[in-house]
Amino acid sequence: MVKLSAKCIVAGDTTVGKSTLVQLFQSDGSHFAKNYNMTTNVDLSVKTVHIPDSGNSVELFLCDSPGKAIFYELTEKMWDQPSCVCLVFDVTNETTFNSCSKWLQRVRSKTSCPHLPGVLVGNKTDLACRRAVQKEHCQEWAENNGLEYFETSAKEMENYELPFQALAKAFHQLYQDRVESFKSLV
Repeated sequence: MVKLSAKCIVAGDTTVGKSTLVQLFQSDGSHFAKNYNMTTNVDLSVKTVHIPDSGNSVELFLCDSPGKAIFYELTEKMWDQPSCVCLVFDVTNETTFNSCSKWLQRVRSKTSCPHLPGVLVGNKTDLACRRAVQKEHCQEWAENNGLEYFETSAKEMENYELPFQALAKAFHQLYQDRVESFKSLV
């Protein structure tokens, strides 16, 4: 049994639901913050994800980052050498989706790894009548940027665990690929 550790940067504009998604995942859906407190520094949460059919697990260190630009300089040191990235946007706000390019560029600039596993998460799907960004457009953008796409509703506690499970699986696969690569050298 192998237990891996991965630093996951959770990034996106303010009020998209990053902290709520992390809190729901970390607490297995038992904690939904009814009162919103703006994140002003990197909040660190840890959650172990078991990888099916392997006996292995990945301990995700979730670095929940503030979305306001004024806090970026304070938090960017915590972003050094990320293992994976989770970009979150609000499906009812096109500006938050458009900002994902900027967030992805910032995170990728902090790693020397050529392949950084990542997901794009469209949150607030419970507000379907106010949707401003179409799912197909999000899927295409994610694919073009080497990310997996997920839609969630933190408020309705729908699919909040799927992006993080996918990140753990992708990180584990990257590890497995490296092990196989080293074995082939011997």
